[in-house]
Amino acid sequence: MAARYQYETSPRKIEPEYKKEKKKQQIRVVKDLPKQEIKISKAQKIRHRKATLLVIAIFAVLLTISYRNTQINEKFNQMQELKTKLSSLQKENEQLQVSIENSLNFSNIEKQAKEKLGMQKLTNKQTVYVSLPKKDYIESTTEKVQISDNKNENWFEKFVDKIFNR
Repeated sequence: MAARYQYETSPRKIEPEYKKEKKKQQIRVVKDLPKQEIKISKAQKIRHRKATLLVIAIFAVLLTISYRNTQINEKFNQMQELKTKLSSLQKENEQLQVSIENSLNFSNIEKQAKEKLGMQKLTNKQTVYVSLPKKDYIESTTEKVQISDNKNENWFEKFVDKIFNR
């Protein structure tokens, strides 16, 4: 305890020690009571249960929200990865289209034929001329062509065909 300065001439009064001990003993007696003797009312039990259930419910809701947010983040990350793959595939597709267009160019085809295959342009010495008569080789057909499948016909059908076709 801090000492106080007194303006009076009389000394401070000291409290007797037995009063302090009695207060401590009374508190000890209350602390020493067994739990069986302390009665908790039904209303207090109900309030305690409600508070416990409320804390559990709040914890469950927060846990559910946290789990849902992690799922959303995972799906968002997957979506971003798929977008980057899509953009890279689109770039590659455009590059392939440009290379196809370049390869279809006649000068590029000629260049590749010379470099890779070792081909050369024809010279006049390599050219061979063939003379053909101007006669028309196409013949016109004047006869009627009949295709008959005699293998599958029986004797009666052959007879009927001979009678009606003559």
